[in-house]
Amino acid sequence: MYLEMRPTAHISPALFSKLGPSPVATRGTSVTTNNDNNGGRQAESDRRYEIMRDKYKYIGPVYDFLSNLYSGKSIHHCKTAMLDVETVKPGDRILFAGVGHGRDAIRAAELGADVTVVDLSETMLRKFSDALAKEAPQLAIRQVHSDIMKVAEFEQYDMVVANFFLNVFDEDMMVSVLEHLIRLGKADARVVVGDFSYPNGNLVARLFKKAYWYVAVFIFWLFANNAFHKIYNYPEHMQRLGLKVTEKKHFKLLNMNCYWSILGEKQAQN
Repeated sequence: MYLEMRPTAHISPALFSKLGPSPVATRGTSVTTNNDNNGGRQAESDRRYEIMRDKYKYIGPVYDFLSNLYSGKSIHHCKTAMLDVETVKPGDRILFAGVGHGRDAIRAAELGADVTVVDLSETMLRKFSDALAKEAPQLAIRQVHSDIMKVAEFEQYDMVVANFFLNVFDEDMMVSVLEHLIRLGKADARVVVGDFSYPNGNLVARLFKKAYWYVAVFIFWLFANNAFHKIYNYPEHMQRLGLKVTEKKHFKLLNMNCYWSILGEKQAQN
């Protein structure tokens, strides 16, 4: 469902540069900023802005329930499809953009990865922390409370994952965000995109998939001010940005492929 659409990097980098550094939170610590010299006034201003931009304050707590209601378990299976012993090795550094409730991130950590999650929504990070404490309290996962476009850890990650995240943006911004995510990966990194699948099949199937999508996109356009747009053809965009698409896995609803997980690999520069 578009219930996995988060405005995690919804505000432009230009605007964030005017607002000052983004706060960073790690498990077991409080939110801090790099702008300590400005004192309490700046901190309070940042806090007010943080509340304003957390558009998932109310819907976030019921995200998983609504996601399962709309898709069964298809979204969950889609999000974890590319996370197994073949793709994730102990010690791999993996970044999740727009973590949501983050069971895919927990899965990667269970496989031994060094996991970082990034989300602009304080509510979603809190729900992720709750899930982590309940399901895998022994795991340490780095949590970054920030606009993904302000994360500048270039060529540091073995895998970058964007599950039901890129669909919050209009197409131009989506391409910019995807390009940024690719830059965060190492020279041979894998990039995973999980989302609504591009409509194919017969006329009835295509019409159903489009209607299914537009119901979701309308709800989140209405309540979260997300972009209203068509379904993106992610493999095409990934290839245009230099990735080699090596695998696609499809997930069904009513016996139709409604979701897919796409695995791309960065290619060595000549």
